[in-house]
Amino acid sequence: MIEPPRLLLREWRDEDLEPFVLLNADERVCEFLGKTFTPEETRAMVERNRADFQLQGFGLWAVEVKHGPAFIGYTGLGIPSFQAHFTPCIEIGWRLAYAHWGKGYATEAARAVLNYAFTRLGIAEIVSITVPNNRRSRAVMEKIGMSRDHNGDFDYPELPPDHHLSRHVLYRISRDNEALQRIAA
Repeated sequence: MIEPPRLLLREWRDEDLEPFVLLNADERVCEFLGKTFTPEETRAMVERNRADFQLQGFGLWAVEVKHGPAFIGYTGLGIPSFQAHFTPCIEIGWRLAYAHWGKGYATEAARAVLNYAFTRLGIAEIVSITVPNNRRSRAVMEKIGMSRDHNGDFDYPELPPDHHLSRHVLYRISRDNEALQRIAA
């Protein structure tokens, strides 16, 4: 478990599945993912994530608000399954229910995950990707000290090149990053 000031980042519980299904069916939440997800796809995500923790020692933590909702989404680490010029790598990501946007939860949780990744797991560098128009996620990336790698933009290999969400931007942060040191202080 990771415990930033207002949140708990914890293992997934069976009761998280129902609110996760609703989150993954919300078009606002999935706007930059290209689709919403069925209950079956969502269940498979949870099972893959549980396996990731067993195999890798990390994955996506369920995010809970202390003294509030028991499940609002996830934040965590993963190894992308696609090949690109920057893979293999470890990626940080988040997905929160729409009702919890704009409260700083994604930033708080992502900072805690970065700290865990660098101090407990000894990871040297973490990346994050999104589409250029996903300003909210890009703002979180910048708030947690990540820098855009302008030479790293790429076409997401699992989408057709002419798809409106194909182009992605790449952000990076390393364990010795000065911005990270300022955030952790």
